[in-house]
Amino acid sequence: MSQYDYIKDVARYALANDQSRLRESLYSLVDYSFKTKKVNFATQLQSIIKESRERADRCEEYRIIPQDMYNNEANGLILQTVMSSFKLDNLICTPQVRKELEYFIKEHKESSLLKSVHIPLTNKIIFYGPSGCGKTLAAYVLAGELEKPLLIVNLGAVVSSKLGETSKNITKIFKQGTFENAVIFFDEFDSIGKIRDYDQDHGEMKRVVNTLLQLFDYLPENAIVIAATNQLQMIDDALKRRFDLSLELKAPGKEEVKALVNLTIGDKFRFDDETIKAQAIDLCDGLSYYVIKRTLLTSIKRTILDKGITDKIESEKWMELIKNEKKESK
Repeated sequence: MSQYDYIKDVARYALANDQSRLRESLYSLVDYSFKTKKVNFATQLQSIIKESRERADRCEEYRIIPQDMYNNEANGLILQTVMSSFKLDNLICTPQVRKELEYFIKEHKESSLLKSVHIPLTNKIIFYGPSGCGKTLAAYVLAGELEKPLLIVNLGAVVSSKLGETSKNITKIFKQGTFENAVIFFDEFDSIGKIRDYDQDHGEMKRVVNTLLQLFDYLPENAIVIAATNQLQMIDDALKRRFDLSLELKAPGKEEVKALVNLTIGDKFRFDDETIKAQAIDLCDGLSYYVIKRTLLTSIKRTILDKGITDKIESEKWMELIKNEKKESK
């Protein structure tokens, strides 16, 4: 279909006052616009749709949408919906992880090829590993590469003390993600996917895990679920088996630290002492990407505050910050 075909559908359903099909056509036009690089138009159209749904919530007689997936129910459960601009080049990781992510991206960009031979797409990923090692960034990267909206789940709103309410909330999120052709991102996934034997809440966690299992089994291929956890061992085994791809994001090795430094400073800065820089890189062993980048940026700021605008980073400042982090991590 061309953009004009989508617009004709919108006009047709608007004139017929068919709100369900009108909203569906509008979302199809949003999806088409993202795919054809009309990002500004797509984003503006999304805002119009969102405003319309909010007005409908304030005016009950206007709420004639028959299905949960076409209304505003999941909005309070989504912390933020973003269109990511991050690409694979923004993520520092091991060659093996990069290879897996490249194939995942290629699989979705060339989905018609696989669908033509009836091979299902990979659409459920779990990232695991220590804090600050790129799990969240990896989710942003995949959403950015595939030009899909990223729905960041608000776990504080999802988990409820009311019996059965958590499962209902998760179901609403999956419906929303499916309808918006989105990437659903669950950070700290172990908080809702715990091993069922650990349950101390009168079976509530069992209900939540069972709901997740069912939703995973029937997740349409146009939607993607990404989970992140620091405690993979806490997640129910049946849930872990449902993920098509399980990737460990580790603390950076020496080569990854070098790549992170180069990515962070680019051509704008250089170190005043390459020997101390090399020693600092060696000392980064065991620290996370987040901590290393934070200390590097802090050293740049302090150099500028002490010396004025300069392209030289005082290597001693970075070394000192790294040493302090190593002491605190013991």
